[in-house]
Amino acid sequence: MNPWLIAGMVVWLYLLSVLKRVHLSAYHFIFGSIGLFFILITLSTPYWIWFFTHSVILAIKFLGAITKFCTVMSKYGIVHIISGNQSSLLMTIDYECSGIIETTAFTALVIFFPVYSKQEKFFYVIFGILWIYLANVIRLTIIVVSVHFIGYQAFFFAHTILGRLVFYALVIALYYNVFTYSQLSKGIYSKFQHAFFREVKEGNLK
Repeated sequence: MNPWLIAGMVVWLYLLSVLKRVHLSAYHFIFGSIGLFFILITLSTPYWIWFFTHSVILAIKFLGAITKFCTVMSKYGIVHIISGNQSSLLMTIDYECSGIIETTAFTALVIFFPVYSKQEKFFYVIFGILWIYLANVIRLTIIVVSVHFIGYQAFFFAHTILGRLVFYALVIALYYNVFTYSQLSKGIYSKFQHAFFREVKEGNLK
């Protein structure tokens, strides 16, 4: 591990402890979230980036196997989008398409969000990771479908505008429900918790 990262983590943890002792909750949340974000981003190279990227690639590969809209070279992260008008386009799924930045930012914010208990934080981290992953898959699906039916000339609009608008609209909806409308979030968690334990009690889950 990078010695500079270790030194930074030690300083970060010390300053967090100071902020907690003097009861500066807002600064503790902001400083803790930002610090954890940079730590997670640094630690994500190369393994977590590889994992997130290939998870997205597998989803698009599954889409291509069902629809025949595209073929995927998993080893290289290349998607060959086949258009109905006999044109085609190669798209690379890389770091930007992995969703790692959005996922680590959300995770860092949830972990230091003072409203939730540890169980709720764990639930929302997992829920958020899955939500952002599915949002990313939807974004790439929009690109594949657009290029397939319209042609390669639709790539820029689908990739740069439409796909990103849909992706960030879904991410904003996640942030709103988890951070802004926290009482609703607690309701969602409570419903999940009650439904889970009811299933266990009735013997449906073992």
